Amino acid sequence: MSRYSPARKPTIYFIGVTTLQSSIMKVFPAWAKELGLGDVQIIGVDFPLHAPSAAYREVVQFIRQDRLSLGALITTHKIDLFAAARDLFDEIDPFATLLGETSCISKRNGKLICHAKDPISSGLAIDGFLEPGYFARSGAEVFSIGAGGSTIALTWHLMRKDRGVDVPTRIFVSDRSGHRLEEIQRIHDQIETSTPCEYVLTPGPSGNDEIVLGLKPGSLIINATGLGKDAPGSPLSDAVIFPERAVIWDLNYRGDLVFLRQAQTQEQSRRLTVVDGWTYFIHGWTQVIAEVFDIAIGTDSGTIDRLGRAAAAAVRT
Repeated sequence: MSRYSPARKPTIYFIGVTTLQSSIMKVFPAWAKELGLGDVQIIGVDFPLHAPSAAYREVVQFIRQDRLSLGALITTHKIDLFAAARDLFDEIDPFATLLGETSCISKRNGKLICHAKDPISSGLAIDGFLEPGYFARSGAEVFSIGAGGSTIALTWHLMRKDRGVDVPTRIFVSDRSGHRLEEIQRIHDQIETSTPCEYVLTPGPSGNDEIVLGLKPGSLIINATGLGKDAPGSPLSDAVIFPERAVIWDLNYRGDLVFLRQAQTQEQSRRLTVVDGWTYFIHGWTQVIAEVFDIAIGTDSGTIDRLGRAAAAAVRT
């Protein structure tokens, strides 16, 4: 027997690890009202990290067959779900094919569609806190900790050739999994770019600390591991020394946020710019909501600010 019950109203699913703790469970109803979606709902579906393939296939098959189940946002499980269920989709968008992940499921004209929205949402978030020409002027490098779907997407945005000279001088990616590093290198090899990349196996925080210590001033350092949200802790140790004027971006906005606090302790002394994952959260969700409910949602600062205020008010209640 399926663990899923037929939806009684138009429904978007949130497939994650600890979905009930996410702000979206309060934010979505407020956004639904703001966007005029009518009587709709969000339902969380939790899987453990690297769940069995059968679990991913079951939820995709359910969404495919259930009339009022309109689609889903997937976090944490994006790569694993794609690998387990790619044959169940009628269409797979080019980003999903390139990145090997599913971050959004939608339906259109009787077809089940697999999307990878992270290249769009991460790009919008990055461009919100790094002004145009940042890398061309600074010569900064990028270090993304964690070789999962978020790093694949955001490095694609930063390294692609059509950015001209506004690209990092070097990109470092670290992970505890050699397989994940091999996979992201395979994907990067398909991208037309002049940016050199290094892939470093780091079983623990000390290896990441060493990479941080060697980065140029102004470099962008990203926690894309899920540590601090899906699991406690940070990929760095408390002994880490950040480069002068570095930009520190934690993709998380909730949890113990140790990585963020480590950066904040050096914010003044090292003249850091410290950014949490709140705007990334907004862009990520609005891109998927627009796709699932087949509506247009602006990406301009006015729209994002309006939806951000509505989200913040919902979280406070």
